[in-house]
Amino acid sequence: MMKKIIVFFIIIVTISFPQSLKSKLDNVLKDKFFEGCLVSIQVEDLTTNKTLYKKNEKILLRPASNMKVITSAAGLLYLGPVYEFKTDLYYDGYVSNDTLCGNIYVVGGCDPDFTTTDLYTFVDAIRSLNISIINGNLYGDVSFKDSLYWGNGWMWDDDTSSDAPYLSALNINDNCVEVTFDGEKNLTNIDPKTKYVEIKRIENDEKLIVDRNWLERKNDIIIKGGNDYKSYYSKVNVLEPEKYFLTVFSEVLDSNGIKIISDIKEKKLPVEASLLYSFKRNYSDIINNLNKDSDNLSAEMTLLALSQKYYGKPASAKNGISVIEKMIEQIGLDPKDYYLVDGSGVSHYNVVSAELLVNILRYFYKEKPELYEILYNSFPIGGVDGTLEKRMKNTLAEKNVHAKTGNLTGVSTLTGYLTTKKNHKLAFSIMMQNYVGSSSKAKELQDEICKILSDF
Repeated sequence: MMKKIIVFFIIIVTISFPQSLKSKLDNVLKDKFFEGCLVSIQVEDLTTNKTLYKKNEKILLRPASNMKVITSAAGLLYLGPVYEFKTDLYYDGYVSNDTLCGNIYVVGGCDPDFTTTDLYTFVDAIRSLNISIINGNLYGDVSFKDSLYWGNGWMWDDDTSSDAPYLSALNINDNCVEVTFDGEKNLTNIDPKTKYVEIKRIENDEKLIVDRNWLERKNDIIIKGGNDYKSYYSKVNVLEPEKYFLTVFSEVLDSNGIKIISDIKEKKLPVEASLLYSFKRNYSDIINNLNKDSDNLSAEMTLLALSQKYYGKPASAKNGISVIEKMIEQIGLDPKDYYLVDGSGVSHYNVVSAELLVNILRYFYKEKPELYEILYNSFPIGGVDGTLEKRMKNTLAEKNVHAKTGNLTGVSTLTGYLTTKKNHKLAFSIMMQNYVGSSSKAKELQDEICKILSDF
């Protein structure tokens, strides 16, 4: 009898599974860039309440302008969208014919976005009293805040930079002047045209340098060299913004037929003065410029507004930080675990964690949906606007990522929200610190991470 031989053929099939999110992100972090650069990341799925990825998330690093995530969030929580930054116009004395026999007072309320154009509302208010001569002084009241003109730990060699504006209760034109240089015609223009600054041209064959005479604490704008430049544009900060404000105001009054007989000075508003006009700007209008354009002045004025609301005048950064610490407690973390000194992140003294930043984003998404919408929309959009306008182009992250950028020397950060292909909302924070040279590689790797998360 023939034996039946049964042959089993075993076919081994290799199935290729998609690479996991963790392995994809791990591969990005294997880049040679991270041999010397420290990185901290946390990614949360807000839809499922799961942590998708974390690495060094508790490590304390400098946030740079990611500090604005913290400050702007505290502004929404404790000031509210309808909080009003006010710049008030008062007068004292009496009006006789076309003459004010008294003084004009401008009371600063830390509005960071006040411009020369806004002064015309004051001109109209004075005209409403048929005044063409002010037989007195133009005073500025800056008692809203303390006398510190810079944040704790700001760098002396940042002086003249528009990123380090001098701080005051009376701010105008970002406390800067715009300088335009036409090399072909050898002409220099400033905006606004004001006698508050003086242009000094030094012609030579050297590279163009536009600077302010910061060493002698003067508002002289010095332009050296640049004979080979066709055109050049720069913004330069100015000393004593309140005097800058009053000078430009007096010039606008004069150009509109209203003469000031005496001088411009600082003085606290007397009780007998009468309100003539109040210029108001809501916080909801300020937060967009604060985050999208990473405006340092807006962040510092928000911090001072928090201070004044809860601790009174004069407002200080220290008291503003105390309010932010209350928010950190409110979201369930310990403020003693971090060190904060300013509102904008200009200072290298600030240290926070990716965990803190993501927890703030989660809190607003989960607990404060109406404020979350404002915060979300205030962040730059990848490939669309603000400081992310030129990044993430032609990727899934374009028009998807809403995130705040941050940059200091050797520091690059990115914190915000994005939506995955399956419509899950993610909160993420990426912090990179201690690298040499340009931040372009750090930004490239951040964009790659956002692309992977968007494709998740």
